[in-house]
Amino acid sequence: MNRLERTDAFRRVVDLTHPIRPDIPTWPGDPPVQFETSATVQRDGYFLRRISMGEHSGTHISTPSTFSDQGPGPDGIAPEALIAPAVVIDSRANAGQNPDYTLTAADLAEWERRHGRIAAGSIALLLTGWHRYWDEPGRFINLGDDGLMHTPGFGSDAAEFLLDERAAAGAGIDTHGVDAGSDAELLVSRRFAQAGGMILECLNNLDRLPATGSTLVIGRLPLVGGSGSPACVLALAP
Repeated sequence: MNRLERTDAFRRVVDLTHPIRPDIPTWPGDPPVQFETSATVQRDGYFLRRISMGEHSGTHISTPSTFSDQGPGPDGIAPEALIAPAVVIDSRANAGQNPDYTLTAADLAEWERRHGRIAAGSIALLLTGWHRYWDEPGRFINLGDDGLMHTPGFGSDAAEFLLDERAAAGAGIDTHGVDAGSDAELLVSRRFAQAGGMILECLNNLDRLPATGSTLVIGRLPLVGGSGSPACVLALAP
C-alpha cells in the first residue's frame, strides 16, 4: 500500500489545474501568455524561459484587490485560507442546454436536499462542464455578437445564499469567471470580493470530484500589489 491508500482522510489527489500554454483561452483584452527562451542547454549549459501572462489567466485566484484599492491581494491571503473543504454542484445538464445558465438559490436548496447542508467554511465549486472546451479558446470564451461572453455562472441570489446563509469561504468554477459571462458588471465576483471570499476560476477536472468530502489545497504566487495569481489547485478526494 502506498501512503494515499493508508490514510482515512483521502484516497485520491485530483489536479484541478489546467496546463499553461501560449494558446490557452484568455479573458478578452487580457495580456497574451508568452514564453521566451532565455537560456539553452546547448548554449548556456541549462534551460530557462521567461514567462509573461496576466494575473487572471489559466487556473487562477481572483482576490478582493481586483475591485478595491483597500482589498488584500494574493500576498495577503492567510495560509489557512488556502486549505478548505469543497462541495461540488453539478449543473452540467442545465449549462449544456443554456450557455447563459446561472445557478440560483433554489438550485442550491435542491442540492442540499440530496447531499446535505453546505458546511460553513466550504468553497462551492460549480461544475458546468465548460472545462472540456479548454482546447477550443473561441468556444470556451464564447463571445457573442453582443460583445458579451455567453458562459454559465453563479447567480446573485446563489452568492447571497452561500455567503449570508451558509458562511461559505468562496466559490470556484470551470469557466473563466464565477459570474455568468453575460453579467458585464461582475456582481457575483464583487460580492465575494467584498466578503473576502476565495474566488477560483478556470478549474479543471471538477467532474472527478464527489459532491462532498473533498479538501482543496490551493497554491498561489504571493504577488505583492497584485489583483490575483495563477494557481495550482489540488483536491484531496475520498
